[in-house]
Amino acid sequence: MWMSKPINLDRLFLNIAVLSTFLCLIFLIGCGRNETDVDSVSVQDFTEAPEKFSLPKRIALKTYMNYSVLKGDRSGFVAMFAHNGSVIYENAVGWANLGLKKSMQLDTKMRFASMTKPITAVAALILIENQELSLDDPVSKYIPEYKDLKVSKNESLRSDGSFETEPVKRPLTVKHLLTFSSGIGPGYTSSTNLHEHWLKNGLRQQKSGDLSERIRQLASLPLFENPASKWRYGSSADVLARVVEVASEVPFDVFLDENIFEPLGMRDTHFLHAVSNRDDLAVVYTQAENGDLVQAPLQIDSDWNEGGSGLVSTASDYMRFALMLWNRGQYAGVRILSEEIISNMTHPHVESGVFESRGAEGLGWGLGIGVVTEEDASIPSRKGDVFWGGYYGTTFFISPRTNLVGVILSQNEMSEYSGEYQVPIYIVQAIALSGR
Repeated sequence: MWMSKPINLDRLFLNIAVLSTFLCLIFLIGCGRNETDVDSVSVQDFTEAPEKFSLPKRIALKTYMNYSVLKGDRSGFVAMFAHNGSVIYENAVGWANLGLKKSMQLDTKMRFASMTKPITAVAALILIENQELSLDDPVSKYIPEYKDLKVSKNESLRSDGSFETEPVKRPLTVKHLLTFSSGIGPGYTSSTNLHEHWLKNGLRQQKSGDLSERIRQLASLPLFENPASKWRYGSSADVLARVVEVASEVPFDVFLDENIFEPLGMRDTHFLHAVSNRDDLAVVYTQAENGDLVQAPLQIDSDWNEGGSGLVSTASDYMRFALMLWNRGQYAGVRILSEEIISNMTHPHVESGVFESRGAEGLGWGLGIGVVTEEDASIPSRKGDVFWGGYYGTTFFISPRTNLVGVILSQNEMSEYSGEYQVPIYIVQAIALSGR
C-alpha cells in the first residue's frame, strides 16, 4: 500500500511532464475525453478560480491518469484540486462501469470507505466544542460495557482456548478513540491469535445489529494494548460514532446530516444503505490473475451506520469538507468548528507509527486524521500536511505550506494481483504537489 521510498516530487513532475507531450499524441482521444474546463466550476458551486495549474502540469495529470486506465491499473479517476480556496483543476477519466461503457464523471458517486473517519472525528469535535462531550470523558460514560475492559497479556491463546488478560491500567477515553490509541483492533498484524480472534469476531463478522448493538458486543474482546500505548488501526472511529449518538441523543447519520452535510452543501453524501439506486454508483473493480479488471467482491459494504466507513460521496462534496478544514473550520461563510479546535485536530498527537507495520514512515496522527510529521514521508507530501484515504483507492490531502487541497478518487479494491494498489493515486497527488 505504501511506497518503499519517498517520491522526489519535482523530479517526478519533470519526468512525467517531458514524457507527457509525446504520450498525449498517442493517447490523444483518451486525453481529451471527459476533461472539464476549470471555468465550469461555478456549476459545482465553488468560488470561481482565478488561476489554473500550469499547462505542463495539466498535461502530466491528464496523461498519467489516462495511461493508468489504458494500462488497466485503474478503471477510472476523478481528481479535483483547489488552491487558496478555489478549485483550479478537475477532471474525470476512464469508466464508472466498464460493462456498460459508462464514463466516469465529476459527479459520479463512489464508496469512500475510511474517508468516513475524519468526518466522524469532526462530529465528535462539534460536540466537544459545544461542551456536550469532553476529550477526557471515559467511554463508559456513554457505553457502560466499556467500563471494565481487559487487555491481552501476550496475544496468544492458552490451552483452554482463552486469552490471558488483565484489567486496563487507565480508563478508555474519547481522546483515545480520536487518536487511535485505544487498543481496539484489529490492526494489520496477522501473526497472532488475538488478531485472528478480532477478525472472526469484529464488527464486520457480526451477523446482525445496528451500531449500538455491534459496539456493545465489541467491548467483550480483549484490547491489544493499554489505552495511550500506541497508534493502532482498527474500530476506534466506530466506537466514537456510538459515543456521538449517545452524547447528542441523535442517530449518527442524522447528526452528520444536520451538523456537517447540510451546512456544507454536501447534497450527495449518505451512508451506503441509504442509497436507493446503486446503479448510480461507480462499480468497484479489482485485478484478476491475468491482470484484467473484474468486479470486486465488496468486502466492506454494510447496512448500518459506521463511524469508520460506509459513506458514499462525490469529489465536489468531499472537497467542501476538505476546504472547511483548510479554512480552519469555515466554508462558504458557514462555520463548523472553531480555529482552535481545527488546530488541535490537525496537530500531531501521535508523532509517528501510523501504518508503520506496513512500511510507512514519517506519518503521525491528530484527532481523527493523518498528519505528515517528516519531510521524507512515505507518501507524496510536505511536513505538516493532513490526509487520509479509503480502502477502494480514494484519498484527500490538505497542504498548508502550498495552500493546495486535493481529492483523488478511484474505485479499485486490492487483490493479491494488484501490487501496491495505492501507487497510482499517490502519483497523481505527487504531480499536483510538484513544480508549477
